Amino acid sequence: MWESNRSCDGGDTMAIRILITDDHQVVRQGLRMFLSDDPEMDVVGEAPDGAEAVRLAHELRPDVVLMDMLMPVMDGIAATAQIRRELPDTEVIALTSVLEDSAVIGAVKAGAIGYLLKDAEPEELRTAIHAASVGQVHLTPKAAARLMREVRAPDNPQQLSEREVDVLRLLAGGKANKEIAAALTIGEQTVKTHVSNILMKLGVQSRTQAALYAAQIGLAPLETS
Repeated sequence: MWESNRSCDGGDTMAIRILITDDHQVVRQGLRMFLSDDPEMDVVGEAPDGAEAVRLAHELRPDVVLMDMLMPVMDGIAATAQIRRELPDTEVIALTSVLEDSAVIGAVKAGAIGYLLKDAEPEELRTAIHAASVGQVHLTPKAAARLMREVRAPDNPQQLSEREVDVLRLLAGGKANKEIAAALTIGEQTVKTHVSNILMKLGVQSRTQAALYAAQIGLAPLETS
């Protein structure tokens, strides 16, 4: 494990705490070097497999976990599900080298807020991490198209309240919790409560699935970038 001592970017805004999970050391090292150059990001640890990622997530409480999908001991899907179940304030971004990999679909179902291909441009990775840190779904157009085909809408969702529909519409439009709160003139914690209720009523585990559902029923176009 490698741990940074830096906890903020030098101002009042805390840096985004990131845990890198990948079974290839060269990938972890490359990501750490790249992200450590950004004063808004703080790499707090590295894990070579899903089991270690879960353990470190509990110990370090990162804001965002970058999660490889295919790893020994515990794969990325199982690790994502456990982290999201036990540490709901920690978001997970799935990483994969193949767009068609069914593991990515499983990761989204397990609770990942989005995913990237490993050949993503550096700025896209930064954008995805920033988006995840504020609870914002981030999907590339190709990823969104793939997920729209593969992730099924819930069979018998409970009816959402009018306010929950408003929150879901904004969520699917790519709004972060803070932006949703401002748009609806409610507190950010209230937004989080509404999102939790939406996920429970729809029977899904992630904001990404909820956003896909909203797009599938025509409630809102899915925001991609």
